[in-house]
Amino acid sequence: MSKRLKVAVLGGGSFGTAIANIIACNNHQTSLWMRSVEQAQKCQLMRQNERYLPGYTLNEQLVVTADLSLAVAGADLIFVSIPSHSFRNVTRQIKSMLAENTIIVSTAKGIEPEGGFTLMSQILEQELPDNPIGVLSGPNFAKEIVQQQQTGTVIASENESVIDIVQHTLKSPTFRVYANHDRYGVELGGALKNIYAIICGMAAALGAGHNTQAMLLTRSLAEMGRFAQTMGANPMTFLGLAGVGDLILTCTSDLSRNYRVGFALGQGKNLDEIVASLGQVAEGVNTLRQVKQKADELQVYMPLVTGLYAVLFQGKAISAVAHGLMVGEQANDVEFLGKK
Repeated sequence: MSKRLKVAVLGGGSFGTAIANIIACNNHQTSLWMRSVEQAQKCQLMRQNERYLPGYTLNEQLVVTADLSLAVAGADLIFVSIPSHSFRNVTRQIKSMLAENTIIVSTAKGIEPEGGFTLMSQILEQELPDNPIGVLSGPNFAKEIVQQQQTGTVIASENESVIDIVQHTLKSPTFRVYANHDRYGVELGGALKNIYAIICGMAAALGAGHNTQAMLLTRSLAEMGRFAQTMGANPMTFLGLAGVGDLILTCTSDLSRNYRVGFALGQGKNLDEIVASLGQVAEGVNTLRQVKQKADELQVYMPLVTGLYAVLFQGKAISAVAHGLMVGEQANDVEFLGKK
C-alpha cells in the first residue's frame, strides 16, 4: 500500500505526539488534536510539545489544532490517545464527524473508571459500532520513540485491513509494528501491567534486589495471564510485546509514571500528593480498583493485586503485606502447562 492517508491523532500527550510525528514523517496528511487552544497554538508555532516532549522538533507537515472537526473530518484513520476518564466523551464528540469506513484505533492503556469493567476498544464498539477498530499497545516510551531508538509495538484487531493499514501508516526504520488478532488480550496487557509497575517501583524504593525484582516480574506475568484467560483472552498473548514486553519496560524504568508512583509510595509519600505532583495521568491506580473488584467477583487468585490494594486503600503496612505474600499458599510456577 502506498496511498497517502489523512490521519488524526486525538490527544496531545507524549505518546499521541510521538506517533503523530512518525505518521507526518511518513508523508501522510496528519493532524494532532489537543484540547487546549493555547497549547495547540503554542505547539503549532514553536514546532515542539514543550509540556510532554520538550527539546524535540516536530515534523513541519504535522498540523496541531484544537479544532476537533478540522482534525477528524474526512480522516481515513484516527488514533485515540486520550486518558481513560475522558475517552468516552471524546469518542462521542467525533461520532457525527466520521465517515463509515474510518478506522479508529485506541492507544490508551486503561479501564473506564465508571460503568463496569470496560476497556477502551469496548467503548469504541459501543459508541462507534459501524467503524472498524483496533488497539495499539506495546513497550513504547514516547521519549525514546522521538529519539528514534529501535521500538516495537503491536496492532491488534479482528479486521485484517485495520492491521495492514496501521502497519503501513506507522512503520519506519526505527518503529516496527507487529500484528495480533487477540485485541482483548493485547488491550488487557497494556492496562494490567500498570498495576505491577507500581508494585515494582515500591519494591525498588525499599531496596529490593535483583532476585526480588525477577520474582515480582514473573509472578506478575502469571497473574496477568490467569486473569486474562478468565476474561476470555488468550494467555499466550502475554508472551509477546504487549504482555511481557510492556511489563518489563514499565516495571524497570523510572520513565514509567506508574513506576514513579510506586517508588514514591515506597518512600512513604501520600498517594493523593503523589498523583497531584505527577502532572500526568497514572492509569495504574484506577486500574487496580477495577481489577481488584473484577478478580474478587470472578474468584481469580491475584495475590499481588490484593496486596497492593491493601496498601493503597486499606491502610496496611507494606512490610506486613510483603510478609504475607512470602508465607502464603505455595503455587505452581507455570500454570498453562497442564498437569501430568
